[in-house]
Amino acid sequence: MPPGHPPYSVASVGTVVVTRVESAAAGAPVAAPVEVRRSAKRRRTVSAYRDGARIIVLIPARFTAAEEQEWVKRMVARVDGSRARKRNGDAALSRRAADLSARHLAGAAVPVSVRWVATMRTRWASCTPADGTIRLSARLQEMPTWVQDYVLVHELAHLIEPGHGARFWRLVDSYPRTERARGYLDGVSAAADLPIADDLAGDTNPDADDTTNLGVADAS
Repeated sequence: MPPGHPPYSVASVGTVVVTRVESAAAGAPVAAPVEVRRSAKRRRTVSAYRDGARIIVLIPARFTAAEEQEWVKRMVARVDGSRARKRNGDAALSRRAADLSARHLAGAAVPVSVRWVATMRTRWASCTPADGTIRLSARLQEMPTWVQDYVLVHELAHLIEPGHGARFWRLVDSYPRTERARGYLDGVSAAADLPIADDLAGDTNPDADDTTNLGVADAS
């Protein structure tokens, strides 16, 4: 292998070129294997998230090898930093949920536990009304607070109304940024090719899948 050539094996998957990377850059090994996906559809943004033991980095197809290595290094650091920030995060999340319940739901939603989880592939959050537990995908930690608050209100409303009927949406609409947050989440899903159902549909039936920690950056 020529000096300075990264240890890549490349495969083409449709319009996406997948590059498997063992280190983010020369002399800078990473704890988890990194998979780089190049896409001609991606013009400016770079995204990254954790998928099980791997970190997935999504980049534009036009990137040079040097640009790829620089952005991989940057986005891996962002994803790892997001995981580090999770420490003590559940207690703060529970306090935010209690505050949002008091402000928007008259305090009627009282969860038993609210926590970040690193095991959600096809949804942003889930709620089990039967035991009062709420789980938010760690992907949301990279998103604006008002988006996180919408997701919390959505899940809190399920403790009052388990389904997605008219009464449920009246409860959720008490949060003033509901429509804006829903649009934001749909946009992130589309831009990163994430297999997430429309908005939070099906979020009262938690699964045990394994994708976490999304980061998004502008590479222009």
